[in-house]
Amino acid sequence: MPQLSVIVHGPNTQDHLTGLLDSLVAHPLPDVEVVVAAVGDWARETAERHTPQFQVVPLPDGTSGAAARAAGAARATGRWLHFVRAKDALPPGSPRAVAERTAELPDTVDVLLLDHLRSTWRSAALPSADGPLLARAGRTEPALADSAYLLRLTPLLGTRVLRADFWRAHEEHLTTDDEPRAALAALLLADRVSCLPHIAYEDRRLRPASLPPVTPEQHLAAVDRYEALLDLAQDRPAVYTVLYEIMVRDCLRTFARGAVPEPAAREFFLRAGSAAARRRPEGYRRPGGPEGVRRALLEEGAYTRYRAFQAANHARRAVRSTVRAGRRQAGALIRDHQYRTALRRPVDPHLAVFSAYWNRGVACNPAAIAAKLAELAPHIHPVWVVTARNAALLPPGTDHVVPGTRRYWETLATAKYLVNNVNFPNAVVKRPDAVHVQTHHGTPLKRMGLDQMAYPAAAQGLDFDALLARVDKWDYSVSANSHTTRMWERAYPSRYVSLDHGYPRNDVYYTAGADEVRAVRERLGIAPGRRAVLYAPTHRDYEAGFTPRLDLAALADRLGEDTVLLVRAHYFYDPGLTPLAGLRRSGRVIDVSSYDPVEELCLAADALVTDYSSIMFDYANLDRPIVIHADDWETYRTTRGVYFDLMAEAPGPVARTQDDLTEILAGDAWRDEGAAKARAAFRRRFCEFDDGRAAERVVRRVFLGEDEASLPPVLPPEERTPAPAPQEVTA
Repeated sequence: MPQLSVIVHGPNTQDHLTGLLDSLVAHPLPDVEVVVAAVGDWARETAERHTPQFQVVPLPDGTSGAAARAAGAARATGRWLHFVRAKDALPPGSPRAVAERTAELPDTVDVLLLDHLRSTWRSAALPSADGPLLARAGRTEPALADSAYLLRLTPLLGTRVLRADFWRAHEEHLTTDDEPRAALAALLLADRVSCLPHIAYEDRRLRPASLPPVTPEQHLAAVDRYEALLDLAQDRPAVYTVLYEIMVRDCLRTFARGAVPEPAAREFFLRAGSAAARRRPEGYRRPGGPEGVRRALLEEGAYTRYRAFQAANHARRAVRSTVRAGRRQAGALIRDHQYRTALRRPVDPHLAVFSAYWNRGVACNPAAIAAKLAELAPHIHPVWVVTARNAALLPPGTDHVVPGTRRYWETLATAKYLVNNVNFPNAVVKRPDAVHVQTHHGTPLKRMGLDQMAYPAAAQGLDFDALLARVDKWDYSVSANSHTTRMWERAYPSRYVSLDHGYPRNDVYYTAGADEVRAVRERLGIAPGRRAVLYAPTHRDYEAGFTPRLDLAALADRLGEDTVLLVRAHYFYDPGLTPLAGLRRSGRVIDVSSYDPVEELCLAADALVTDYSSIMFDYANLDRPIVIHADDWETYRTTRGVYFDLMAEAPGPVARTQDDLTEILAGDAWRDEGAAKARAAFRRRFCEFDDGRAAERVVRRVFLGEDEASLPPVLPPEERTPAPAPQEVTA
């Protein structure tokens, strides 16, 4: 029988389970077993990668935390049980320390209390307030009646290690989705407890905006929680008094934060006040000062007077705040006036705003959605946001607004639908009856969003608070594959709905025919029978400008007359200022940096050469050869951060030097059996939802309000037919 069972339970929220399990694998212990009660497919897949080191209990999506804990405990065989939420972490060495401490404890001890760290999306490894309380108890084994102050420890079940027999005897009280209730009940039910005043748990506090909102009913249930717990402490006056103080403080804090909306706030106040009055210990004296006034008003149920008392305090603070804010806002009043006026108008249900790549023009996923919208919902009028510089490049008849103009702000204020592949400006207000659709513009290899915090070269002063304020406006986030859905969940934590429908811009790879492929090649001047290789490198955060990583002229010479290089610099760089400008229309090396849309370049190309650009994920839909040129992989991975090892999961052969690349393209390695096998695995993972009908699914779901079940299903891979390859067209 192992000394300790670590029971990891829950879904793989924001991919935190991966790091937790990796840390447990890195430090295995002979007397510790790990049971993973994995909720959902992602958690199951993550856990099963570590079998047979762990026992995996697969559970369906939606399984509650209490049910997952119970399922894990039922499988566990250890003398002690440590419940660890899948989103949390165990600091290095903590399982060993816990196992060694529990081995020393007699059977009269039911609960071992641990210290912990707190982490949030913006900070890591903050000390808890529990350390002094645990240090005060030391390594004694008191009954709770003698150490009632321990009830003030943070109510985390992960900081209570439970004797297995104790858990089974009280499972009914401890199996609840109200974790604070379970954590407090464990102390109230224990005969004796012991403390380990060392850091042995990390509580990861997810961003509230990424979690389901707390309902008024849940707040009301918190009052019931404390009343039930007070019943367990009825015969221990010291314990009862401390628990009563915790209840009153918690209720007042919840009310003061405004966490309960009206009209439920009144009901919460009255119910909490009733409990505070009825449950008040005999001889109990309230504290003095404002806190005493608050408690007296609560017990009296004086809701109106409490609100007046609260308003007076708020008013004093508001005066000081207004003076400061007035100075900041004076310069923006004129600009804001028109926008605020427009915000008072009704939302126009037939108006949609589209933007792509920071207002460059009609492109990417928004363009594909807009095109399908014109077909399926012509009653909705599209307006594009485009810079004055790019307005002349718009397709004829495109209705558009220029940022900063009066019509721009009026359109953004009144549109029902706002669609973008980046974010709209911070000043854009999310109206309750408006719908914001974030389409993104690529499958992530590099770290994005909050995951850039650990990579300052990539973040470059990014305001993460402002980023999250923009993310909170999203109603929908479009995804091309499960990897993307999961990475956006951790990089952009909020309450948006993921549309796992495929990338609309990739539809063309399944709907284009031979005529379209032939026409694009003719526009580019690619003669029939010649091989076209598209070279599309990505931006590097550690470089000031575009630096060609290949001697393109030398490469073209080595590949011969039958090969044309289509070279596309990243859109971050001004095409006229890159070293490629002199190559334009030079024959076998063609600068296509200014050519739009990029999807046409992909249709024209027989093969793609890239480094770490997301174009590889889109091009893979065509099932054509892809070669990775990764001369600086280690530097890129270290400075930018990546979500997976491209060198191990590349979509084709990998070249680390120009000579490697030349050899691959000059021979058959670019298209041989090994390349096809790697590409097939890559397509299965990253072209999961793309089948040519992504735009239709998005339009029907978002603009026409159809439910998920009525949308066209994603075709299985074997039923998808990509556009014909150039050699098929020109043969």
